[in-house]
Amino acid sequence: MNEYLRNVKLTALALLGFAVVAAVLLAGTFGLTRPSIEKSERDAKIKLIAQVLPAGGYDNDLVKTARSLPADPLLGLKKPGEYYPATLAGKPAAVVLEAIAPDGYAGEIKLLVGILPDGRLTGVRVTAHSETPGLGDYIDIAKNPWIRQFAGKSLDSPKPDDWRVKKDGGKFDSMAGATISPRAVVKAVKQALDYFARHQTELLVQEEIHGQ
Repeated sequence: MNEYLRNVKLTALALLGFAVVAAVLLAGTFGLTRPSIEKSERDAKIKLIAQVLPAGGYDNDLVKTARSLPADPLLGLKKPGEYYPATLAGKPAAVVLEAIAPDGYAGEIKLLVGILPDGRLTGVRVTAHSETPGLGDYIDIAKNPWIRQFAGKSLDSPKPDDWRVKKDGGKFDSMAGATISPRAVVKAVKQALDYFARHQTELLVQEEIHGQ
């Protein structure tokens, strides 16, 4: 019996040792790869922000001048996010807001929404989602141009009641049999425009976005 207990203890200690070594290796690997992962995520975000805004429409480093956004239901943010003020020759040129459509088919759809000072959209891009491949993922610019239809739109164009997909009586296209994802995005973009309209003054205050 003593020999049996001794073997059990040795086995348990061996398993514990393997677990500790594995944890250390995983932590070390994460520490080594984290900087490259963060750089890749930053580069991807910069590219998407650049797609949201018109070429030549700004001359500042948008990521370096990013500002904090408070949690707000209009933006779908349950915790603080960020916005990116664009300037041209030191004057406000546009704003890119982070927003979330919380009611996608498979969960949250994260967005970047570009808005000019006059309230017109410069563009919208999806930064992350979990929608069904081949159906809901057509909201992704890498797979479908659907998202481009927002450029030039505003709260008044189309009319408020038309800010819906065509299946619901609105003006926005959607893929047959896959309307949940675009419905969520259309709603989130309209709410982002509403947020901008309510907070335009502070979002475009020149003193807040002058830093390069």
